[in-house]
Amino acid sequence: MTPQSDEDEVWRQIVASFNDTAERDSADQPWPDSENVPAEPTRRVVKPSEEPELDEDPYKDPADDEEEADEGHFEPPPPPPLPKLDLPTKLAWVALFGGPAYLLVAAMASWHMEGWALFTAVAAFIGGFVALVVRMGDGPPNDSGWDDGAVL
Repeated sequence: MTPQSDEDEVWRQIVASFNDTAERDSADQPWPDSENVPAEPTRRVVKPSEEPELDEDPYKDPADDEEEADEGHFEPPPPPPLPKLDLPTKLAWVALFGGPAYLLVAAMASWHMEGWALFTAVAAFIGGFVALVVRMGDGPPNDSGWDDGAVL
């Protein structure tokens, strides 16, 4: 017999016995006593050692403790100031957030909105988005120098 036919025969046996019930012989076997868990587990008490700690240095300066405590603390530098925006950029941001904000407030307050007000709010949102994308630029910043690599 070839190994393939042996494997096919084994699979046929597995499929044929799929719906058979398990044998009762395994259920009649007693549970091993070594597997039984006591009702109340035994408790162990661990006493601390009575030996003096050898880590303490009697000649250590207390000021060193403060330096070691501050050693892992990182305080980042203050962030740089925000760049100054020109008037068209400020207007684009106001239009981008102002149009939807007006629509939201008007809808929550149940104001009657004219068609021109709806059009103006939607046009302000779209115009602000387009203005910001167009002004974004696709080149490197002017102050990046000749190399665009990482700065260490």
